[in-house]
Amino acid sequence: MRAAMMAALLWTLPAASMAAPDAQAWAQWQQQQQQATLHEAYPNPRTPGQPWVKVGVRSQTLSVFSAEGTLEKRYDISTAKRGVGETQNSYQTPRGWHRICEKIGDGAASDTIIFRREVTPWKYTPELHAEYPNKDWILTRILWLCGQEPGLNQGSRDGVLVDSYARYIYIHGAGRHVPMGTPTSLGCVRMTSEAVIELFERTPVGMEVLIDENG
Repeated sequence: MRAAMMAALLWTLPAASMAAPDAQAWAQWQQQQQQATLHEAYPNPRTPGQPWVKVGVRSQTLSVFSAEGTLEKRYDISTAKRGVGETQNSYQTPRGWHRICEKIGDGAASDTIIFRREVTPWKYTPELHAEYPNKDWILTRILWLCGQEPGLNQGSRDGVLVDSYARYIYIHGAGRHVPMGTPTSLGCVRMTSEAVIELFERTPVGMEVLIDENG
C-alpha cells in the first residue's frame, strides 16, 4: 500500500523537480568543493611534494599529511609534562624539524615492552603498572627522531647538548593508564599502542616530522 502511494506521489510531481540539477548551480558547487579541498591542504613547508608529520604540542595531536598536503590521519598524543625545550636532561619535548631515523619493534605484539631499544618477551599489564606506577613504559613501537636544525635540535648550543637523537627522543607506544590529549611524558611523544602501530606502517625512515609548539 505504501509503495503504491509513493509511486502515485512521484507520478504527480512536476517534471521540473525530477530534472537534472541546473548546470550553473552544479558548476558552482564543484568550484566550492575544489576551493574547500585546496583550503584544507597543508603541503610540506620544508620539502614541497613530500609527505610529512606534524606534532602539535598545544593541541596534543599528531597529524599525517600526504605529499599533496591532504590530512590522512590525526591521533591524540601526549608530549612532555615540562613543556618544550631542547637541552639534555630537561625532560622537555624538542621543537622544530626532525626526521624518523630509526624504527624499532616491527611485528611486535601490542603492549610489548621495549627496553633500551630492544624488544623484550614481556608485555605491559595494568598489574605491572600498579607494581611500578612511576615507570615510563616504552611499548610496542619506537620511531626514533633525529633533529634537522643545527643548534636547535641537532648537535649543541652554547656548549650544551640539544641533539634530539642523542636525547633518545621517540614517538612510542604508552601504557593504557596514560591520558592522551594531556602532556605527561618525560620528553618523548606518547601514543596508544594501537595508534603507534598504525603510524609505524604509514611512515618510512627518513620522513620529516615537525614538532610545533603552537600547533
